[in-house]
Amino acid sequence: MRRLTLSLLLAINLAPAAMAQEKTLTIYTYESFTAEWGPGPKVKEGFEKTCACTVNFVSVADGVALLSRLKLERENTEADLVLGLDTNLAAEAKATGLFEAHGLTTPAVDVPGGYSDDVFIPYNYGHFAVVYDTQTMQNPPKSLTELVEGDPAQKIAIQDPRTSTPGLGLLLWVKSVYREDAPAAWEKLRQRVLTVTPGWSEAYGLFTKGEVPMVLSYTTSPAYHMVAEGTDRYQAAPFSEGHYIQIEIAGRVKTSEHKELAQQFLVFMMSPAFQNIIPTTNWMMPAAATSEPLPDAFSRLVKPQKTFLMDPKEVAANRQAWIDEWLTAMSER
Repeated sequence: MRRLTLSLLLAINLAPAAMAQEKTLTIYTYESFTAEWGPGPKVKEGFEKTCACTVNFVSVADGVALLSRLKLERENTEADLVLGLDTNLAAEAKATGLFEAHGLTTPAVDVPGGYSDDVFIPYNYGHFAVVYDTQTMQNPPKSLTELVEGDPAQKIAIQDPRTSTPGLGLLLWVKSVYREDAPAAWEKLRQRVLTVTPGWSEAYGLFTKGEVPMVLSYTTSPAYHMVAEGTDRYQAAPFSEGHYIQIEIAGRVKTSEHKELAQQFLVFMMSPAFQNIIPTTNWMMPAAATSEPLPDAFSRLVKPQKTFLMDPKEVAANRQAWIDEWLTAMSER
């Protein structure tokens, strides 16, 4: 009995010391990243092997919602690191004062047009595209103009630019092509919009269920269906004007209690161990070198002839005004 009591006491006394050794890195991200089919589970497993820590993912619907949550929480946020904003939100995110410089050199990073920043590091990228069902659409739009002015009976599901980075991407894509005529373009496109969803997952789910023949997604989305499902049924439409790019980024939070651990994760993020996971889980292009070749399906994807990307400062200065334009144009009269 005495031996059992001593054993229990020893276990109780040692438990706090053991727990103190294992730190928890809290990463804010978006829901599709942490889904069981997304990169999150494999990233968690891979990093935990190197860090003597636990990775705790906290997810919200999408990247814009991620920034909104940070603005609400301010210095009270539990995040050590944020993964899932994009370059369109970078200037606005910096302006919160919640992020700090990473202090890393990033020679491994390689994205179209290049991207270098003292606060944020990219981890993947993809071009936005209209993905369509070849079994229900024989003649998909070949340009943004054809999408805007096409048959209203052929519907598309899009995402809300107030909560979704793809939704914001489409907003900026339309603005890049139409400039001051963007409101009129949205009024026409409204006739083709079946629904506006809060995030990407909801819209893409409607598409794959056959409830809508087109969806705003990425040029890389068909790779999932080719690799995971063995079908060429779903394809991205190449647009003659070009495609808007999304470069997703991660950054350290200034109030983090585990800054060294967050820094270690950023280094891991640029390594092949992380980048190898991206193509067939996040279905995006890796932003740094991989140690494994991309699946053959990626060689058959649409390759945009022109890439649109606005300066983050221009986006930050005009995002609310452009969203207001969108709301007015998309409202029923």
